Amino acid sequence: MSLLPPSTLNHERSFKQYKSPITTTTSHHRIRLLLLLLLLLLLNLTSYIYNTVSPNIPCFCFCCCSLHGFDVLIMAEVHFQDAGPKRNSSLVVCFGEMLIDFVPTVGGVSLAEAPAFKKAPGGAPANVAVCIARLDGSSAFIGKLGDDEFGHMLSNILKQNNVDNSGVRFDPNARTALAFVTLRADGEREFLFFRHPSADMLLRESELSINLLEQAKIFHYGSISLISEPCRSAHLAAMKIAKKSGSILSYDPNLRLALWPSAEAARKEIMGIWDQADVIKISEEEITFLTGGEDPSDDNVVLKKLFHPNLKLLIVTEGSEGCRYYTKEFKGRVAGVKVKPVDTTGAGDAFVGGILSKLASDTDLFKDEKRLRVALLFANACGAVTVTERGAIPALPTKEAVLELLRKSLLIDEIEQESLKCVPA
Repeated sequence: MSLLPPSTLNHERSFKQYKSPITTTTSHHRIRLLLLLLLLLLLNLTSYIYNTVSPNIPCFCFCCCSLHGFDVLIMAEVHFQDAGPKRNSSLVVCFGEMLIDFVPTVGGVSLAEAPAFKKAPGGAPANVAVCIARLDGSSAFIGKLGDDEFGHMLSNILKQNNVDNSGVRFDPNARTALAFVTLRADGEREFLFFRHPSADMLLRESELSINLLEQAKIFHYGSISLISEPCRSAHLAAMKIAKKSGSILSYDPNLRLALWPSAEAARKEIMGIWDQADVIKISEEEITFLTGGEDPSDDNVVLKKLFHPNLKLLIVTEGSEGCRYYTKEFKGRVAGVKVKPVDTTGAGDAFVGGILSKLASDTDLFKDEKRLRVALLFANACGAVTVTERGAIPALPTKEAVLELLRKSLLIDEIEQESLKCVPA
């Protein structure tokens, strides 16, 4: 029994009757908003996941509010910015060996005749990675170094040159590889390696940087990492991961016959992965070796013996004379850039760095012969700049040095020079 007076009870009942529709409306309104928010959350999540796979697709950010009794939906287009490079960001990942080159302080002598040696960082895949970075491109290196002073020095050199070194591993039980190299008076290079086994030979599949491999727009490698296990298995696994992720596979055999147990083993392993590459760079000496002594200047030999159906671009380097190129649609030759050579170490790697830096930002080079020729002229100039100094990495060019050489050599007009400058890195 209520102790309130009747008038108060009547007022309370009236208030409840007046309040009830508002409470019901508000409750329904909140339920609608909650369902809408859940739906929009699902849309946002789906859009974000799709954007992670395809960075060019925008995400849409939604919010809703109530304005004068009406549900209002606000939508904004958002592009998520990821800290790491995507496959469309032109990242080139280089796999293989990095070592210390010891080069004579004077030129034109044999290793035995050299009065002294100067240490210089080198290793073909590492050279390519550094060259791309110096040309304002994006590059990373995957490989193994000794947990010693040379190894940490090399890793720091990558970092100093803006190469992503997160894929570098260190082995406490093996040394960093060493190589003595000289250009003799007869023009031939002479090598002497100390690496049995060196740390680069001991990289395991479990030590691969999967993240870098999946991000790579181009995955570049040589053949030295195929010589022995466990690095051989790591190499093959890295190729598989990169290919599955949609990377362009770039192959420079970089034959160093003295490192192989036999010529037959070298030929078998080098050709064993030949048909998986999208881009191959090869020298005339390597053509002679791989074809059993056939004429490397014969286009028919190159096309019949070395060009495979999946290949997008085959490049034959001719030293100071330039290079030849072969695609499914066209073939041709681009003249070299003449300079006075001091040390040819790293020239081929600089050439590869030059062409890959252009290809990473313009994959239509495969289809456009004119643009390909301009890019190959740029690559030739990269190699030419490199031979004017001693050592590999110390001599690798900057984009400004390459363009300056081309301008001085009168091999490129202003329009083509601007096109080289404007290709995004």
